[in-house]
Amino acid sequence: MSAWRAEAPPDSAAAAVGVYLIGCGAAADNNDNSDSDSDTAAAPTPAQVGFKAYNLLRMAELGLPVPPAFVLGTGFCAPQRRAQAGDWRPALRRLEAASGLGFGDARRPLLLSVRSGAPVSMPGMMETLLNVGLSERTLPGLVAQTGNPRLAWDAYRRLVACFGEVVAQVPAALFEAELARLAGGRDERELDFAQLRELTRRFLAVYRDATGTSFPQEPDEQLGRAVAAVFDSWQAPRARDYRRLNNIDDAVGTAVTAQAMVFGNAGGMSGAGVGFSRDPVSGAPALWLDFLFNAQGEDVVSGRRSAHGHEALAGALPGVWDELGAAARQIERAFGDMQDFEFTVQRGRLFMLQARAGKRSARAAARIALDLFDEGVIERAEACRRTAGLDEQALTLRRVAAADGAAPPAIASASVAGGGVASGAIALDEARARAERAAGRAVILLRRDAETADIGALALADGLLTERGARTSHAAVVARQMGKVCLVACAGLRIDEAARQVTLGELVLREGEQITLDGNEGLVYAGAVGLVSERPLDLLARLAALRG
Repeated sequence: MSAWRAEAPPDSAAAAVGVYLIGCGAAADNNDNSDSDSDTAAAPTPAQVGFKAYNLLRMAELGLPVPPAFVLGTGFCAPQRRAQAGDWRPALRRLEAASGLGFGDARRPLLLSVRSGAPVSMPGMMETLLNVGLSERTLPGLVAQTGNPRLAWDAYRRLVACFGEVVAQVPAALFEAELARLAGGRDERELDFAQLRELTRRFLAVYRDATGTSFPQEPDEQLGRAVAAVFDSWQAPRARDYRRLNNIDDAVGTAVTAQAMVFGNAGGMSGAGVGFSRDPVSGAPALWLDFLFNAQGEDVVSGRRSAHGHEALAGALPGVWDELGAAARQIERAFGDMQDFEFTVQRGRLFMLQARAGKRSARAAARIALDLFDEGVIERAEACRRTAGLDEQALTLRRVAAADGAAPPAIASASVAGGGVASGAIALDEARARAERAAGRAVILLRRDAETADIGALALADGLLTERGARTSHAAVVARQMGKVCLVACAGLRIDEAARQVTLGELVLREGEQITLDGNEGLVYAGAVGLVSERPLDLLARLAALRG
């Protein structure tokens, strides 16, 4: 039986504005509202449901652990055809039946993630809301259902802050200030349920003071406003900038997926991560991922938190690690390309939340295409298509040259998210980056977090260095796609925006002074350094043989 079902609104004459179900098990209504089984209906296309939902459908059909969901198609993105509660209510009922939970139910509440998903990949350019449906009425039910009051209060405070920022336009800094006051510099994951309860109360007060209204307690209102906000984020400045930079048609629109929540913040055997089925920097055939224990997915992809590599996950949860590796290989073979995937582990159980073709460096693109061809995953013609334009110049790697047999002294180290070497003047924001470029100087953008809101500045820079953030954060993914050298989670970096200066290790540098990022070794140098070129002879020989 197919993993998807089509559920179209009664007044819809086109499948493109339909509502679709993922993994809900029961047949859904067709356009004529009959109860006929829709397995024989044509499968939706990426243009209708966006690539995120399309790939969720495919993963569900592969038998992978995908939480059930419904999808509001891209046709609803048009302002004149914006989705209303009546459009998705039948699909929500199917989702409730599949999960055994009730949206707004006081005893067994169903909570939803509400995510964007365009027909083309736009990592982090639109909005996501988690834990939708949590309120004063449903929170006791979540506590009873999970036996975990800390999880419930953590999820509630996250919803209040995210809803406030995304839907009500409350500045995130107001919530972050309350967290800093209560946590006193501690990691928020160290807070117990009573402290999280107090933090939630403070967040509710911040919301009320900033908006003049109380946080909405009706789950239906939360869902309606969340859906509208995610559709509206198609026109957000960063999304428009990304489309302009990548020649993406504004008319394609985004879909919205509402999916049953799974909880990576359920304790020590839980967590959230983002991974690649192969190394996106070198192309090596091994899992490459970031993972945070006792966290939700936005903690990893937002760029505001640093994360662990695969060693921590493999060591603590070897069974999950093996299952994840098998799932990544299965998706890669089924989809025919290296995959970027998001996942959650809830009490030792793996759930797959997303997969898409992964952004990669030029050298990784060549090696991955060649390896997939050798493994029989893709045909020769496809391998040639994927490597077209990848010549010696594109694949030559620049390395820091050692002087008198010794490498120059590095002033800091960081995690590599995008390879290569880049030197330039320090810029702390887009205005300074634009001024440096106008003066004919290369630019290195330094930011506290790796956030996609910086895409305009990133487009002007040759490299990105951040104080916090994961290698798989959305901004790092975009930087890698744009060919930028990218280092994240630089423990030795401190940025003083008021003084327009930074501290790197023991050295204080002012904005405009020059630094070098070594994306091969994860090191930072003061000033410019000597470089040598490294020709990838083996890779070039394999490309020549492929092209025959």
